[in-house]
Amino acid sequence: MNTLLFGRENESRLIQQYIESERSEFVAVYGRRRVGKTFLLREALKDRICFSFTGLANSTGTEQLLNFNLTLRQQMPQAQMSGNWQEAFVQLELFLETVESEKKVILFDELPWIDTPKSHFLPAFEHFWNAWASTRQDIKLFVCGSAASWMLDNVINSHGGLHNRITHEMLIQPFTLKECREYFSAMHFGYSDKEVADFYMAFDGIPYYMSLMDKKQSVAQNIDRLFFAPTGELRNEKDNLFRSLFLHSDDYVAIIDSLSAKGKGLTRAEILQATKLNNNALFGKRLDELEKCGFIRRFEDYNGLRRQTIFQLTDPLCHFIHSVVEKNKYHDPDFWLHSQLSPLFNTWSGLAFEMLCLNHIEQIKRALGISGIQTKVYSWRTPKDAERQAQIDMVIDRADRAVNICEMKYSRQEYEMTRQERERIENRLNQFMKYAEQRKSLRLTMVTSYGLKPNSHISIVQNEITLSDLMQ
Repeated sequence: MNTLLFGRENESRLIQQYIESERSEFVAVYGRRRVGKTFLLREALKDRICFSFTGLANSTGTEQLLNFNLTLRQQMPQAQMSGNWQEAFVQLELFLETVESEKKVILFDELPWIDTPKSHFLPAFEHFWNAWASTRQDIKLFVCGSAASWMLDNVINSHGGLHNRITHEMLIQPFTLKECREYFSAMHFGYSDKEVADFYMAFDGIPYYMSLMDKKQSVAQNIDRLFFAPTGELRNEKDNLFRSLFLHSDDYVAIIDSLSAKGKGLTRAEILQATKLNNNALFGKRLDELEKCGFIRRFEDYNGLRRQTIFQLTDPLCHFIHSVVEKNKYHDPDFWLHSQLSPLFNTWSGLAFEMLCLNHIEQIKRALGISGIQTKVYSWRTPKDAERQAQIDMVIDRADRAVNICEMKYSRQEYEMTRQERERIENRLNQFMKYAEQRKSLRLTMVTSYGLKPNSHISIVQNEITLSDLMQ
């Protein structure tokens, strides 16, 4: 196994199976930017690629077509310069006919960038697959794109010429906490479980950001170097990220910022109020695209017994940039090291740890021993007219007549439950029993960094989960 493909062994194995199959394959690979899609494909396919083409960012249709023509002529100097995409694919077919390889592997990277307005790229691409490539047994077509919404709408779930034409789809996910720990261990960083969690809470499990880490520095030092140093590589990452994915990126950033400011999530109406964007179909499309690209999630929130849809930020990097990086008003190059004991750190870390837990629900269920039980996960709050207000951020409602009420607490050592905290939790449980009209047994579940410090107040807790459990 190629050691460079750490954490992607299963995906690499599947790619090899697709190449060796006895039919033509059309494989769509998608996932958010920086997650390692292109690296995975180029490492897994290696020297077997006979033609590779990458779309140009922020370029016109004419520029994309010229780039294709020049790329093809590097492989076949006698190829004619095409005036449109239909002619271009005819030239590609002529080239592939000359390739002697038993399996002809083709890679189109950043496919959404190629499909510019009025370019007619997609119909020509569809015709290439439907009328020529799919009729053979030796074509292995891999397409890739960071704009997950475009990939899903136009390729994977296409209602046009590519309807049901994809033979395989691969969603490339960020690394889990366990995979992050294994990576840092394999690269001899010497990070503790908490330091791995601190990395995840700032960067998510994105391999590209992991590759920027310097093993001679702590996580905090790396963050200062990458975000706050005058030449930090990630100083403008949020703007660069959204501009590369979306036209009119300011609208998407406004939605992200509104959700980051309210870590518990917002309704559609509340997002509209916060962003001042127009309430129309385009706004709904923006929300759909952010969800498909993995930046936000929508989930059920029960206000008493009334269900409503809540949108919540799930991308740690966006949350870190909005809550921390953009608060560095005095351009301190060591801002993060100087903030470790500040209220800013405490506010950020509390929400960031909750986000970490929400991104590891399957690991929480495994630690509880309920992986095989059907569950519904949601948040809950009392009705607005309730005498005492309460909110629960994670409710795991189980088919075996039990409900786990999850409290998520980040701390630098064992979490010490105080009398005031116990009373607040008991109020939440009582309000939940009253307004949710629950008849199931409630199990208070504490998810913490290092577990609970023993005292008389933790007797109300039925289950404890730690970072170590989330890394299993």
